[in-house]
Amino acid sequence: MPTPSDQPATNDAAQSGSGAPPLAPSGKMPFPLPADASGAGSAAATTADASAAAADTATVAADTAAAAAAAAATTATAAAAPRRENLLLNIICNIAVPSLILMKFSSERWLGPIWGLVIALAFPTGYGLWDFARRRQANFISIIGFASVLLTGGFGLMKLDGFWFAVKEASVPSVIGLFVLLSARTKRPLVKTIIYNDQVLDTARVDTALAARGCQRDFENLLARSSRALAGTFLVSAILNFGLARHLLKSPPGTEAFNAELGRMNIWSWPVIVLPSMVMLMFVLWKLIGGIQRLTGLEQEQIFRGGKK
Repeated sequence: MPTPSDQPATNDAAQSGSGAPPLAPSGKMPFPLPADASGAGSAAATTADASAAAADTATVAADTAAAAAAAAATTATAAAAPRRENLLLNIICNIAVPSLILMKFSSERWLGPIWGLVIALAFPTGYGLWDFARRRQANFISIIGFASVLLTGGFGLMKLDGFWFAVKEASVPSVIGLFVLLSARTKRPLVKTIIYNDQVLDTARVDTALAARGCQRDFENLLARSSRALAGTFLVSAILNFGLARHLLKSPPGTEAFNAELGRMNIWSWPVIVLPSMVMLMFVLWKLIGGIQRLTGLEQEQIFRGGKK
């Protein structure tokens, strides 16, 4: 049995026999590790730092790409959003200025009956062309309205009797109402252009909710009922148009008095025809919104565009 005094020597011998360098009292190597060992550790640390830097770079790149994609989506949405029509300018060019010219500047002292009619109709014609060039939007109703202006000018230049003006005034809403009924059986009913459109309602959200509940067929029936009600409003408008024209247009065509009567008819069309038609249109919209709420379970604020999320 070796004595305790012999054990350090034995340990030293064992370490010497194994080829390992002797340990210092602190347990550390008495001399530095070989250059290849320290270089490997340094290389590993450098590689780890490079990996971390690459990860940071990738994160920054991903964030930049996401921001660019969001900006592109916002730009695309803004570009896709149609410009809204200027209602005040519409009223000025289509109602106020033509009526003023027809009533006050169609005398022989100013423009005369013929040129007064031509210049008065030039304002709604020019506004329609300018608005189309600006917004790049033309729908069936806009085309019918533009044709009505041209017919008014043509009838005036041909000096047709006031009865034909009344027929023309009644034919415009009648044609629109007829197309509303006929389009109800197509894939693109006109009621979607007039009432159920994405400028007023959040149609994407409504369509998603309808699909989730499987109520698309019921919604098509709701649109069909709305189309019939909407056609009824145009029928009432046609009757009011005809009655107003027959009541006001009494003078011979091509005269100053006839132009003044056209101007008065233009002005009176708002309280007598436009306002009642708007009330009926709002009633149809109210019934449509109620049906959409029942079928989708959405709140009223969620149905309108820009409403509650």
